[in-house]
Amino acid sequence: MLPLAQMADAVLRTADGREKTALSRRYAAEWQAARAAGETPEVGAARPPDHPARPAAPELLSPRDVPRRRPGSPQGRTALLHAVAHIELNAVDLHWDIIARFAHVPMPTGFYDDWVKAADEESKHFNLMCDCLEAMDSHYGAMPAHAGMWRAAEDTATDFMGRLAVVPMVLEARGLDVTPGMIAVFRKAGADQAVEALETIYAEEVAHVAYGSKWFHFLCGRENRDPKEAFHALVQTYFHSPLKPPFNEEKRAEAGLPPDFYWPLAVAD
Repeated sequence: MLPLAQMADAVLRTADGREKTALSRRYAAEWQAARAAGETPEVGAARPPDHPARPAAPELLSPRDVPRRRPGSPQGRTALLHAVAHIELNAVDLHWDIIARFAHVPMPTGFYDDWVKAADEESKHFNLMCDCLEAMDSHYGAMPAHAGMWRAAEDTATDFMGRLAVVPMVLEARGLDVTPGMIAVFRKAGADQAVEALETIYAEEVAHVAYGSKWFHFLCGRENRDPKEAFHALVQTYFHSPLKPPFNEEKRAEAGLPPDFYWPLAVAD
């Protein structure tokens, strides 16, 4: 069994989405089987790439150049699922990247348990979205996608706490806000496969946000920092726009994000 950081690096260097997620799930299963057997596998070290390997398609565009999605039409709903697939593929890399990039920071084994589980679930989410696209006679790569998805990783490449603040506690928390509306769109259209897939993603993303909050608070305690003040400072440093309501306050609270963390950073609605 490879050290975990080397597993993470191998996933990051795999370009094809289905191959990347298959490797991700295989490595996650190896780690989880070892932990279930009472072992504490080696984390090791790695030198991950600045940018993960990516397939030739989709074409990556500036956010302002990505065509607007109109979910009232079949083409618009396909585009919406394509966008979610792109988000999930980036999430796979983001979860493995935090393991590889910050392996030098001493952390309890439970941190790696949480992040491996999240990476495994993000891999499942990408495949669910690909299955939905293929059922609609499309595929991942058939449409342009957002080129800015990796910016949060680039901006926080040397700041572990910043990575935790921005990726799970801002970006993934945003998913909790918008996914119920997407589910409603596909339910209205009678797209049962997409509804089931999005409901799975919605349920499991709560835990991913919670992992971020848990380990952010852990690091704040280790460094004797006030978590709310640290979160506000890091988000203002690394996130390049105000947070946008409406917020899913119930699910955010379930994930360990109280309103006084995010409302002070919000733009007036």
